[in-house]
Amino acid sequence: MLVAVYGLFALAATGRSIMQLSQSFSKAPAAYLLSALAAIVYIVATVALARGDRTSVRLARATIGFELAGVLIVGLWSVLQPDAFHDKTVWSHFGQGYGFVPLLLPIIGLLWLRRSAPTR
Repeated sequence: MLVAVYGLFALAATGRSIMQLSQSFSKAPAAYLLSALAAIVYIVATVALARGDRTSVRLARATIGFELAGVLIVGLWSVLQPDAFHDKTVWSHFGQGYGFVPLLLPIIGLLWLRRSAPTR
């Protein structure tokens, strides 16, 4: 289920970032580049979670940790400087436009990896 949700977010973030970058880049370049970064993070996390071997688990842990940091940093930035975020991104306002799932997903992902990842 976790891989499916990550896959869905990978598709949604990729589609949104392509549209934002191609149609409105000059309005909010930082926000739209962050959307593209989020898309890449979700793609890498999806593949790493789906593979499940030890190297992939390490990659998933690093990627999902980066994702959590991104959601927290971009979320705070978008609240403190809303004019930098002309349109919503996946991580802006802590994922409010996506029902706060982007804030919860990395926490759930890291907890799941901790419980189910192969030991050393």
